[in-house]
Amino acid sequence: MFIRTERSIKEFFQLYPVVTIIVGVNIFLWLIIDFLNLQIGNYLRLYGIGINAGIAEGQWWRLITPTFLHAGAMHMLFNSFSLVLFGPALEQMLGKIKFLLAYLGTATTANIVIYFIESPTYAHLGASGAIFGLFGIYVYMVVFRKDLIDQSSSQIVAVIVTIALVMTFLRSNISILGHLFGLFSGFIYAPLLLAGVKSYSPWTRPRPKSRKYADGDGPQFDPNRWNQKRKVPEVIRKNMIWIIVAIIAILWLLGQANIL
Repeated sequence: MFIRTERSIKEFFQLYPVVTIIVGVNIFLWLIIDFLNLQIGNYLRLYGIGINAGIAEGQWWRLITPTFLHAGAMHMLFNSFSLVLFGPALEQMLGKIKFLLAYLGTATTANIVIYFIESPTYAHLGASGAIFGLFGIYVYMVVFRKDLIDQSSSQIVAVIVTIALVMTFLRSNISILGHLFGLFSGFIYAPLLLAGVKSYSPWTRPRPKSRKYADGDGPQFDPNRWNQKRKVPEVIRKNMIWIIVAIIAILWLLGQANIL
């Protein structure tokens, strides 16, 4: 469910446009704000971060815009990597509109809770609330919709969510409320979002048509595809779950803070 089988960035974009656009926005904003340090980037950061005092003055957009801003390269890379790993399956299952609503809705819900509970001077940024929102949807699948998720994917979700929650309380400068209520909102919204959806597998989902063989002019797949898959060493195939877990855990540990 979380193994990427796309053969190019173009194919990934064709299959998961919402995930690709969000990651592109994350990278673009990091480039102009942190890497290039442009003046317009400074304004975007100033007026985009989640400041409770600003929200109290009617700057409601601060409930949404912090989701696309990050505190440094590793913070941005971790959240973008997590979205690339966990977002595609949900985008395919939910559809573009519902997936976007899930991503922004869970993040906004977490930011609303932060606004009502934290002090007026509290400031935060980062997509962690949205990422935890996706985790919450997967947790709901593991508990109540086992027909939508396979056993190995359930194990990945259990391990990743456990690591994420532990690190939430162990590391400093983490928006604990953002993480917890992102997860909680994803879990609560999941029954509505998952109504009528079908299970997803990267091995069975349709691929975009190749121009070379468009409109039924020829085969729509590589006849050597399965032979190529066997080139992956057996030790990697058997331990794919733990390799993915280790990569995410390392990125999490290296990630930047999301409280200013």
